Amino acid sequence: MQTLSRFADLVDGLNDRIGSVLRWLALGMVLIGAYNAIARYFTRSVGVALSSNALNELQWYLFSLIFLLGAAYGLRVDAHVRVDVLYQRVTDRTRAWIDLLGTVFFLLPFSALMLKVSWPVVKASWAVRETSPDPGGLPRWPIKMVVLVSFALLMLQGLAYLIRQIEVLRGDSGGSEPTVGGAEPVPADSGAV
Repeated sequence: MQTLSRFADLVDGLNDRIGSVLRWLALGMVLIGAYNAIARYFTRSVGVALSSNALNELQWYLFSLIFLLGAAYGLRVDAHVRVDVLYQRVTDRTRAWIDLLGTVFFLLPFSALMLKVSWPVVKASWAVRETSPDPGGLPRWPIKMVVLVSFALLMLQGLAYLIRQIEVLRGDSGGSEPTVGGAEPVPADSGAV
């Protein structure tokens, strides 16, 4: 079990680092969005294009990266959506069973299905080096590859989460608590991202 716990620690650490990068991507996305809005206003006033399709698509790509790569990080810090009507009223052991069964029967199969379904689309996009149909747009194949990466990360984090639930059920939950950016443990009901 110690080897599995080390694997879970590695996956947790990877997704913590990705979460830290995503914070900066969010800032970049907001700055690009603000620039695009201001540039559109001045373009109408002066008649000179100050923005481009590439900047508009870059903003969309950054949002996609945050959303796709943030899924595994959200699972890591326990910020995913959950109906807490009964969950908060049961024991830690019962919660571990709920999380374990949900991971085995829903999260892992869904991630595997999405990898299988996404692979042909990503492969076709990569084969032709798909680009945006808009003039001056960005390549599309890199962002489509992130779909595969995101579901692989989600699956890995699901396996780490599964290991943590088994540790709770065995009574040896000496594994790491969910953290935000490697800081102090996040309370399970905080919803912090």
